[in-house]
Amino acid sequence: MALILSHFYLPTMAKLRLDKISADPPKDADKDSFKKKTKEYQKAIDEWQNKLYAAHNDAILIVFQGMDASGKDGAVRSVFSEVNPQGISVHSFKVPTKEELDHDFLWRIHKQTPEKGMIKIFNRSHYEDILVTRVHKTINDKTAKERMKSINEFEQLLTKNHTHILKFYLHITPEVQSERLAERMQIKRKMWKYNPGDAVEAKSWIEYQKCYEDCFEHCNEVPWIIVPANKNWYKEYIVAKAVHDLIRKINPKYPGLEQTS
Repeated sequence: MALILSHFYLPTMAKLRLDKISADPPKDADKDSFKKKTKEYQKAIDEWQNKLYAAHNDAILIVFQGMDASGKDGAVRSVFSEVNPQGISVHSFKVPTKEELDHDFLWRIHKQTPEKGMIKIFNRSHYEDILVTRVHKTINDKTAKERMKSINEFEQLLTKNHTHILKFYLHITPEVQSERLAERMQIKRKMWKYNPGDAVEAKSWIEYQKCYEDCFEHCNEVPWIIVPANKNWYKEYIVAKAVHDLIRKINPKYPGLEQTS
């Protein structure tokens, strides 16, 4: 089961059409093999996170973006199921409050970035401020471009200060989205997720896709990982492998005893 993760990374300033990218696993992908490997990564992520927390030199910020019902919650729940809660936290950015609107758009974001030793997950992120706002026309193109520039500078600042960033776009088809949104009205354990507004937003599919494509082209100083997410088991494997490979590359080590004179 050889999978080259770099195939999912977007090159800097890449132009792409999301409707030209498959949201499905390769036809020869073996589900059981991928699920087995995902479990191995889950356990390894926990071991590496313990070292990251103890070393207290680096932090990791993981950004999840995607259309409604693309599986962001499920990816977080599955991939990090083995991790000690002491070393990880999740934040979702909702509609800005009055206080947040009285500041620059990154003010509320910066406050939630991870301290050293921690993994922080943004389940939706600062990118909502150049996606939803553009689709709903609450900002113009000039403001959007200015915000994209600010986001690149913001992510560079974090990177220079030892915060390693992974950005995932969970890529699904409109047909899969429709099926999953329907399940929220039909399956009891999923009904709590139902939001009438999701169906309204789904009607703006094309507009959102165009805004995402623009975002990928202009906010790619930290590269995006486009994750085929029609099948949860394949999505979880790619996310788990990317997180595992990043922490392994950081290679945190347990500190020894402090020397006293």
